[in-house]
Amino acid sequence: MVDGAELIQRRIVFGNLIIIIFLPPKLSTMTRYLWVLGITTLVSCNDEAVKPKEVKQYTIEQFYKSSEAFGGSFNSDDSKLLYTSNESGIYNLWEADLATGQSVQKTHSKQESFFSSGYVPGTTHFLFGADKGGNENSHIYLQGDDTTAKDLTPGANERAGVFGWSRDMKSLYYTSNVRDPRFNDLYKMDTAGWKSTLLYKNDAGLDVSAISDDEKYLLLNEFITTTVSNLYILDRQTNEKKKITTDNTSNGGLQFSSGGKSVFFLTDDGSEFTYAVKYDIATGNKEKIYSANWDVVGVAISYNEKYRVVYVNEDGASVLHLFDHQTGKELEFPKFADGSVQNVSISRSEKKMRLGVGSSRAPSNIFVYDFETKELKKITNTLNPEINEADLVSAQVIRYKSFDGLEIPAIYYKPHQASTKTKIPAIVFVHGGPGGQAGQYYFSLTQFLVNHGYAVLDVNNRGSSGYGKTFFKMDNRNHGDKDLKDIVWGKKYLQSLDYIDTSSIAILGGSYGGYMTLAALCFYPDEFKAGVDLFGVANWLRTLRSIPPYWEAFKNALYDEIGDPNSADTVRLKNYSPLLNAHKIKKPLLVLQGANDPRVLKVESDEIVETVKKNNVPVDYIVFPDEGHGFLKKENEIKGYGQILQFLDKYVKPMSVDATKK
Repeated sequence: MVDGAELIQRRIVFGNLIIIIFLPPKLSTMTRYLWVLGITTLVSCNDEAVKPKEVKQYTIEQFYKSSEAFGGSFNSDDSKLLYTSNESGIYNLWEADLATGQSVQKTHSKQESFFSSGYVPGTTHFLFGADKGGNENSHIYLQGDDTTAKDLTPGANERAGVFGWSRDMKSLYYTSNVRDPRFNDLYKMDTAGWKSTLLYKNDAGLDVSAISDDEKYLLLNEFITTTVSNLYILDRQTNEKKKITTDNTSNGGLQFSSGGKSVFFLTDDGSEFTYAVKYDIATGNKEKIYSANWDVVGVAISYNEKYRVVYVNEDGASVLHLFDHQTGKELEFPKFADGSVQNVSISRSEKKMRLGVGSSRAPSNIFVYDFETKELKKITNTLNPEINEADLVSAQVIRYKSFDGLEIPAIYYKPHQASTKTKIPAIVFVHGGPGGQAGQYYFSLTQFLVNHGYAVLDVNNRGSSGYGKTFFKMDNRNHGDKDLKDIVWGKKYLQSLDYIDTSSIAILGGSYGGYMTLAALCFYPDEFKAGVDLFGVANWLRTLRSIPPYWEAFKNALYDEIGDPNSADTVRLKNYSPLLNAHKIKKPLLVLQGANDPRVLKVESDEIVETVKKNNVPVDYIVFPDEGHGFLKKENEIKGYGQILQFLDKYVKPMSVDATKK
């Protein structure tokens, strides 16, 4: 059973693929876009409008004194809230007293990141997930009043995650691949003795999306391709499995109704965008409960079905709608002048609601809202008080045309100090994926670079999610070609802006974005002045052949989109692998890599660095021994992201910018 109406964005990243899903108790992100229409008129009519605004420049240490806080589970009497924060320098669990608004740190890890999975119902004990050094074999830990944590899933190579709680709150549901490293089974663990029982044996790669309150039904998800998936209802009493979705559609399971008579899911059946459906198990009838001209990416129904929350992805921003679930009447969220509601969870009593509120200029904060008193209480203060938010820049949505006339959406940040008299350098930022999306959210690295005078264009090239299924499929079996041209044409768009130094534009990206960075330097060697690659794919053949075992259920879908490394696709994969074309790279390169990355192996970065050095090209390389596919420790973010600015200042920044500071 879902704990309240909580949906937390979880990004599954595989050096080439990001799936964004919303699950019960289960992050960070980038965004930016600028309205460009009318800039020429402003330049000619009002010179004051384009004068550079002097802002204080902050160090990387100051930016990372800001913290992240997310999630938030209520205890049984709504007096406490347990959430995750990296205020200590690494992710730990914090507990807020809702009467006083004061928070205390509940775990004190200094080596591994701990992520909250909520309280054990009726107790002060809680659960959290943690892996070892970013290896992604996350275990479930129980911590009691004595601060000693017990590993509930201690398998040496086990990968486990909290799935939810039984309706009577006496048992924990969780998934684990301990039986077979390729697949996630569903288990039930009683809280009296913490003993496990296997509920569902997954031998065919059909993952559990939801379980009914009486445990009679399971909702199973089958991936066919990255754009086609099926949903089945499994009757555990009869072992009958019934397909409930249409062929050749994309579908995602949500939850069963409290009585188990219906199930909710997302589908794009007959539509360019995903929408929410209620399916009646007895009759097979489908009722559309919410649709928009954007993707509906989540629906959550509170514990006693008083409230329904709908999440819509509007142009890279999360827009939430709150409904009375019984009447269908839309209700108002509390209003925020300096941010928007990005995620919520509702307590089991349905008296309180936790809200994540943020903007592109400040990291998200946690608020708690009382439905009865209408009181709104701020729980966290994430932005470093040394930073004046007015010195930071809001994300703006822009669109430009690519090589073939296709309109490409992007998020743009224009530095305050930019003007026609102060030409500035720029960065084309490439998100992870393919299939990821640049969004309108806060990211310290972006604000740090913009604060130091770099315009940043975060491109949603063809193949990005959030713009309909046609746009999403446009890069299938074409990575490094048309999607890369979209990136190059993003650079050309930047060159059309009269305050950009046209010869001082770099490219930066992580994971799949790191691949695109390397590919740009290989296949368009004269376009960008330098490149920054964060754990990017260098050799498609090796990456696709070395995917982690727990990706087995998704492997064929992955091969369908990118290419099968065991087929004739190898010709194309070789042709578009940067490592096999690295002799073409002639512009400076910075590479950051986690030593424990299970998705893009360290050898990928080792070899690209070694090969480019043979070209007598400047290469800087930083390996983080305690990180995986991405950086979770503030000290590593400070070191790595600080190095990015030093690298860009050395190889990209135009002389004119330096001259203006003398």
